[in-house]
Amino acid sequence: MKIYSSILAAESLQEDIKNEFPQVEFEFHKGIKEELFLEAEVFVTYGEDLTEELIFKADRLKWIMVMSAGLDKMPFQACKKRNILVTNVRGIHKIPMAEFTIGMMLQHVKQMKTLWENEKNRTWERKLPMGELYGKTLLILGIGAIGGEVARLAKAFNMRTIGVNRSGSQADWADKIYTMDNFEAALPEADFIVSVLPSTKDTKHFLNKSHFEKMKDTAVFLNIGRGDLVKDDVLLAVLQEKKIAHAYLDVFYTEPLGEKHPFWDMDNVTVTPHISSLTKNYMPRSFEIFKNNLHTYIKNNTDFINVIDMDRGY
Repeated sequence: MKIYSSILAAESLQEDIKNEFPQVEFEFHKGIKEELFLEAEVFVTYGEDLTEELIFKADRLKWIMVMSAGLDKMPFQACKKRNILVTNVRGIHKIPMAEFTIGMMLQHVKQMKTLWENEKNRTWERKLPMGELYGKTLLILGIGAIGGEVARLAKAFNMRTIGVNRSGSQADWADKIYTMDNFEAALPEADFIVSVLPSTKDTKHFLNKSHFEKMKDTAVFLNIGRGDLVKDDVLLAVLQEKKIAHAYLDVFYTEPLGEKHPFWDMDNVTVTPHISSLTKNYMPRSFEIFKNNLHTYIKNNTDFINVIDMDRGY
């Protein structure tokens, strides 16, 4: 069996998987090499280097292992027509992204940006309006693996947690659940609104101005999911009109965010460069899922982790 990876993983990870699967021929290269891809039975990728044309040419390809949770650029219809298995590493982001979210919320209530500025300017000011996460209501749009971990950590601060998912099924650590159809009723209650929604045909432009108008003017919006959740001009208008208190944005409609974009200069916006999921443990955790699935594949079993629904796109 030939496995080709367009991700040039660390030597230690390459050696580890080669030792665990001596019967498999592995090729690791940075970027896609068509001649290797066409010979592979299994392809390992970040999911951004494939086209329909390549998939239809790859007669031997049976399984694509995407070392990412995001699948925005995957040509699913070609995979579906070819009956190719697609799996990803959903779940590995939950620890860094949940910690990032809690960190941003703590930064907000504890006035960290002002404190850093005051320290830089040698200003001794003890009348800052310090707040707490205790007793605040957190609304999580997309309470899956990542959102669930955000809710779990929020409970350590005695926050009230509300989750939103497609089915309305109960989720761990959520005090209450709404669906994508009725979540608007929860917006006026929320002190913090966190989106971890993926980019799909159902979530693109999911939030509009009327949703923000239902929020408290003291509410804080955090987007760590995808930037196309809300149109750029809508979010900009909401923030300029101060419909909410602050937005912590880690994802954007167009990335990287342009140097002249107004978000950079707005006092009620904190810009971070799509970094919430980054951690030195990213690839080791990804490889653990890959190895688990590779054992399953070799044994001709079907209990794969994170099989992607081609129609939903996640």
